[in-house]
Amino acid sequence: MAEFNLPKNSQIQKGRHWPTAGAKQPRTFKVYRWNPDDGMNPRVDTYEVDMATCGPMVLDALIKIKNEIDPTLTFRRSCREGICGSCAMNIDGTNTLACTKAIEDCGKGEVPIYPLPHMEVVKDLVPDLTHFYAQYASIKPWLRTQSATPSDRERLQSPADRKKLDGLYECILCACCSTSCPSYWWNGDRYLGPAILLQAYRWIIDSRDEDTGARLDDLEDPFKLYRCHTIMNCARTCPKGLNPAQAIGEIKKLMLARRV
Repeated sequence: MAEFNLPKNSQIQKGRHWPTAGAKQPRTFKVYRWNPDDGMNPRVDTYEVDMATCGPMVLDALIKIKNEIDPTLTFRRSCREGICGSCAMNIDGTNTLACTKAIEDCGKGEVPIYPLPHMEVVKDLVPDLTHFYAQYASIKPWLRTQSATPSDRERLQSPADRKKLDGLYECILCACCSTSCPSYWWNGDRYLGPAILLQAYRWIIDSRDEDTGARLDDLEDPFKLYRCHTIMNCARTCPKGLNPAQAIGEIKKLMLARRV
């Protein structure tokens, strides 16, 4: 059984500090804009933000832009702790979370910010995740059991079995990995993509689940699983430090083992 690495610490946990007040510290942000209601083509707007009065993360800059410069700018955000995945977007050429991406780590002088690639856009930096969530629902992400539920306790598992879920349960479904995957770009209508397959493996490997055979049957498809070509973009871009490609490899091993 493969051992999954624990997620990396977020930028918030690395001791990022708010800048001290003083002389202006301008930083330029180039932000993708598109409004389906105005009939205009997509564009990139340029904003200059004073970093002396702005927090250290890209989300801080976006909030400052919306509050003080352009209230029409639209993006998703919620927890600001790298937990909910709402603020996933393409920043400085990489899919990541705006709330954990430090501005000082952006290599370009002008920080480019786009919505997650190869997804339909609702408005500005907001991607349409309808299909992504439908794919997640298709794997039935809950315990599926045949035995009677214990009347006096929960379904238990050993510490060793619980450890098998490390590196899997931490996925926040931000879609950064799937939208960085060329195979998902080309076959996203049928290929489940790295995020959903990692989630599928999380339930397959759970010792409390009693429907492993049916779960594997559901994935036995030329497109759902086997469009993965181990490009590894998913592991490189995951803001939680997870490795979806490894999970996909483990599913393939289980598929092979039951044929032997």
